[in-house]
Amino acid sequence: MAILKDRVALVTGASRGIGQAVALELARRGAHIIALARTQGALEELDDEITALGGTATLVPLNLTDFEALDRLAEAIAERWGRLDILFGNAGMLGPLSPLGHVLPKEWHAVMETNVTANWRLIKAMDGLLRASDAARVAFVSSGAAHKCTAYWGPYAVSKAAVEALARTYAAETATTAITVMLVNPGPLRTRMRAEAMPGEDPKTLRTPEEVAGGIADLLSPGWARSGLIYDVPTGTIKSPQAPA
Repeated sequence: MAILKDRVALVTGASRGIGQAVALELARRGAHIIALARTQGALEELDDEITALGGTATLVPLNLTDFEALDRLAEAIAERWGRLDILFGNAGMLGPLSPLGHVLPKEWHAVMETNVTANWRLIKAMDGLLRASDAARVAFVSSGAAHKCTAYWGPYAVSKAAVEALARTYAAETATTAITVMLVNPGPLRTRMRAEAMPGEDPKTLRTPEEVAGGIADLLSPGWARSGLIYDVPTGTIKSPQAPA
């Protein structure tokens, strides 16, 4: 299945979990993967898997909060391809699970910088490249936490609510272009972040990222036409981010 042949896809947080699974699925469908993550070794393992699928990848080991590096990456993409067809903003952090009054300023700043500001900087850096594509597809990972506002999940919940506002705003700004912008609520999956948040949970009761990667990859294909909505993975439905989780 090479429906994404010759498409160029940037995936953040690509070294594990949802990012890794979606990167592999996009590669399986023919896209060239620009894999961004902090760990060189994990990226090399991903590269081996992509090569085994017959795909190709460009490895970008950097911290997503290195904003000048994101700008340089955009310049490199422009020089090599002149466009970006797919942007999957997956990288994020959980942050502290504690009362708002106990969250340290540096902890709050770290969550907002990684989950919100970095995604805005991605948009800022890649916007021109996305507009140069004939069918650019963008998706950002949100969470049911953005709507539930559960006690002690403040930094994460607030950051994901902001990500939803960010994506919906970009969707509105690109409504008359060839760009679509979607959100993804992955729900409970067998990931490292989920294990960190729910240490007593049996991971075998959860779906794996690989099981849901196909549905996410569908949002990033040229045939996808809807924008400004959220793909709720647990229910398999597309709905307004304003709807209750």
